[in-house]
Amino acid sequence: MRRLLVVLALVLAAVLPASPAHAGEAWVEKAQKRLNSLGCHAGPVNGDLGRWTRSAVLRFQSARHVAQNGRLDPITRKRLYARTAPRCDVRPVPAGSGRGRRIVISQRQNWVWLVGPKGGVVAQEGMVDNTSVLRPGSHGTGSYCGRNARIKKNSSVGGSEWLWNFVRFAPCGVGFHRIPTYKSNGHQIHADWLLGTNLAQSHGCIRLSREMSLKVWNFTTRHTPVRVL
Repeated sequence: MRRLLVVLALVLAAVLPASPAHAGEAWVEKAQKRLNSLGCHAGPVNGDLGRWTRSAVLRFQSARHVAQNGRLDPITRKRLYARTAPRCDVRPVPAGSGRGRRIVISQRQNWVWLVGPKGGVVAQEGMVDNTSVLRPGSHGTGSYCGRNARIKKNSSVGGSEWLWNFVRFAPCGVGFHRIPTYKSNGHQIHADWLLGTNLAQSHGCIRLSREMSLKVWNFTTRHTPVRVL
């Protein structure tokens, strides 16, 4: 009997495909699909609970206005699958951010809104900032400390990166710009999927995707109030 069981085990091992060590977890794949359907940008549906998926969880948690830990724990999954789960990529402008045409920055949500003169949202997207440099308050685009208000192709302080579509809005060197790109090869210093999370930190400016930085550039051809919350 023992010999028969051994033979059967060997036959099954030869017939059944081996599961790869990196095979994804089904429950993670389900969560990734749900996150992507809500515009949270979880990346490939592969069952890998890595930083990309964690970044999507953080975006969902910030849109849901709950503590941001990036974990797919039971309470987060319950909120994620609820019928009332909010989208990550379409958020209401925060209350108390002023009126009229303006740019609104929520440091708690890691999010930026371009607001038109009648209060409609022209564009919105995640950002990366540095709360130890930029404090809440009212600002405005323009020249500070004798420096240009707008620089299409600015250079980083260290000189190794380009800061495309740089728009200054606070003294002396704080502005909006695309995620820095290396002068040596043109690659961004980090991926777009880190935007809208606290997984990265700038030197003080507001880092944006290429597309959003262009929208800010075109939105700020004249003085524009900037409200940081």
